[in-house]
Amino acid sequence: MRLVRKSMILLAVALVFGAVRMPFESALRGELEKSGLIPRELEVGTKQKLGQTFAAVSLGGLRTLVATFYNLRAFSEFTEQRWGDVARTFDLIVTLAPHTRYYWETGYWHQAYNAASYYINEEKLPAERRREAWRESIHAGRDFLERGIRNNPDDWSLWANKGFLLSDPNKFPAFRDQAKSFEEAAEAYRKAEATGRALPYVKRFSLYALARVPGREDEALEIARRFYNESERNHTPTLLSLLFVLEAHADASQDMEELAVRLFGTKEKAFEQLGTHWQRTRDRFPVYGVAEALQRLGKDLDIPAGENPLNQPLPPPPGPDQWFSQ
Repeated sequence: MRLVRKSMILLAVALVFGAVRMPFESALRGELEKSGLIPRELEVGTKQKLGQTFAAVSLGGLRTLVATFYNLRAFSEFTEQRWGDVARTFDLIVTLAPHTRYYWETGYWHQAYNAASYYINEEKLPAERRREAWRESIHAGRDFLERGIRNNPDDWSLWANKGFLLSDPNKFPAFRDQAKSFEEAAEAYRKAEATGRALPYVKRFSLYALARVPGREDEALEIARRFYNESERNHTPTLLSLLFVLEAHADASQDMEELAVRLFGTKEKAFEQLGTHWQRTRDRFPVYGVAEALQRLGKDLDIPAGENPLNQPLPPPPGPDQWFSQ
């Protein structure tokens, strides 16, 4: 009898101790997960996807290893162009390893680039079906990448990839509001730079995107001037050309030829670089003042009329209307 009573007392003490300990352990685990010191608990749905391996990885020790094996499976699915399987496998991979940049970047690239390119060239499908699948693949890739950013908000490369996607001439036609796409690209690049770990090109690319947003030319001009004055390494052809068109937008009455020579150094360089800028129709860059400058520079340099970019046909910007015309 005494033994039973002691056992009941010990059981009651254990239950009380457990009840008191659970909130503390739950809060502690939450803090450790936020700090990245321990992995998050796997969702219930993940158990069904992992099958018998769930028990092995549920404690966290084998998650990265298992993610590696699933990445190999995703590669096989990619080579077989099984895009739905690729997407599902990468969903599982990033559940296992949510803080591994490589998996987020590879998974998004497979959807927004590899799958999208596949549908451009897959002539067995009707044109409208290919077009819709192309658009859906790009949006799925963007959604996947943004999930990666939410899991890793301080990763500059994920932010930069978002900026690249939203300003890519081969991708932004998939987004109905292209001005908004450029604006969001500029913001993504800005956030990448704000991490303090981004490569130097990122801040220039933020400007390149912002310059294409109608109504934000003055803001872009201020940034372009600052970059120009910071370092000669920023004097890339694209930045100089955008600085020219933004200055022309700010003051259309100024001498465009004089402005071009001041920025590019010589009439020859100004004519060459502005001519290239004029032909870059696929990038949707503004061209304020470029026609006037090319006309005057061409005359001063004795450029034959037929060789002036102003008199040459502009290349049509590639896009879904061209890719899915038949």
